[in-house]
Amino acid sequence: MSDDDQELGITESKTHNTGEWYAEVVRKAGLADYGPEGMSGFIVTRPRAYAVWERLQGFLDAKFKDTGVQNAYFPLFIPESYLEREKDIVEGFDPEVAWVDEAGNKELEERLAVRPTSESIITPYISQWVRSHRDLPLRVNQWCSVVRWEATETKPFFRTKEFLWQEGHTAHATHEDAWAETMTRLDQYESVYEDLLALPVLKGQKPDHDKFPGADTTTTVEALMPDGKSVQAGTSHHLGQSFAEAFDITYSDEDEEERTAHTTSWGLSWRALGALIMTHSDEQGLVLPHTVAPTQVVVVPIWQEDTKDDVLEYAEGVADELDDAGIRVELDDRDERNPGFKFNEHELNGIPLRIEIGPHEVDDEELTLVHRPDGESVEVDREGVAETVREEFDEIYAKLYATAEETLDDGVREADDRAEILGTLGQHGGYVKAPWCGDEACEEPIKEPLAAEIVMVPFEDEDPLADGDHGETCAMCDDDAERTAYFAKTY
Repeated sequence: MSDDDQELGITESKTHNTGEWYAEVVRKAGLADYGPEGMSGFIVTRPRAYAVWERLQGFLDAKFKDTGVQNAYFPLFIPESYLEREKDIVEGFDPEVAWVDEAGNKELEERLAVRPTSESIITPYISQWVRSHRDLPLRVNQWCSVVRWEATETKPFFRTKEFLWQEGHTAHATHEDAWAETMTRLDQYESVYEDLLALPVLKGQKPDHDKFPGADTTTTVEALMPDGKSVQAGTSHHLGQSFAEAFDITYSDEDEEERTAHTTSWGLSWRALGALIMTHSDEQGLVLPHTVAPTQVVVVPIWQEDTKDDVLEYAEGVADELDDAGIRVELDDRDERNPGFKFNEHELNGIPLRIEIGPHEVDDEELTLVHRPDGESVEVDREGVAETVREEFDEIYAKLYATAEETLDDGVREADDRAEILGTLGQHGGYVKAPWCGDEACEEPIKEPLAAEIVMVPFEDEDPLADGDHGETCAMCDDDAERTAYFAKTY
């Protein structure tokens, strides 16, 4: 094996050494580099990964705007006095907040927090913008980065000290309107994963002891990774009136009575990229669906000296036709690399579809199409190549989704007692559904030995244990079960 081949090749096993395999894919597929020495937990996002993020951003931003959201931008720094106006925010984020207390050569009169989240800087302005019921609902969103000084081990895209995300904030007249908003955003997050990233997810809510600080309810979409760990893939919070009361978001109703608004916040981060990479990629490198791939098709001409001109002319015509049809295509006509090297390189970089063109294809007016996920090869007519490629895209997407769906379906198991939960999580990972009394203390016997936790409970109207008339007891104690809990190890 040459040095070039070694550099291209993935040497770690996804099944047996998932963490090292993931880090190798991120590096060798040109997705990210680690930050400067002394800045552990920060990454440099390279163009290929950022292009995927931009496509996710465009997909989600369009959904936001179709449902009344306007983009804005708020300061990176939050005065300490603002943060302290909502005590639950301070208590919930204090261990992760980075502070600035000096600028230039001068000590600041008031410390500034580098935003860990923006409720405390956005809500005061919403309170200025809302005066009447006619100002409601008010919906703003910002695309930005936040900093959380994580004490735990970091992993590119899954858990970094600075990360990119969007955070939306809304104010409403009623509890019901705010709940409808919360669920609208959760449904949009589900669509990102299922319709853009080929990843099925579970929807539900966080247990009360794990909801967003100060929220009434935190809803979540959870994605199961191939190694059996869960990813909190996006959250939407019904904040009730706690933030509105802390920051005085009031309005005059139709009878000129002063009312307190109900607010929401919701966010999805580049953790979605981590879930995408880990779920679909393999021992050959990155795998991407066409929906987010920076390059969707690579055309690789294969020639000998006596056929070079004809093959290149044919390949250029195919690439031009795809480009004219709006398909993101690359023609790899490099002289200095052989076809095998090119195939390996493009597989490593996650290009969903490869078109191989040699003298045989030119003579027969055909194309050989190769699917990235599984190497399936099909011969098709040259005519109508753009429509054919779109059909192949759909088939590739369906393959990716089906594999991820099988992982999720196989990864949900049931248990009735602590020993069964521990045994199942220890052996298989995935999600374990168990009856739960609702007491946080009953999470500890699972969290302590396995670092697993309750990642989700179903919504009340979808949980047969929520009606209180079922006769089941908690898997941890003898009290009546009030909810179904999903236990899992997490990223």
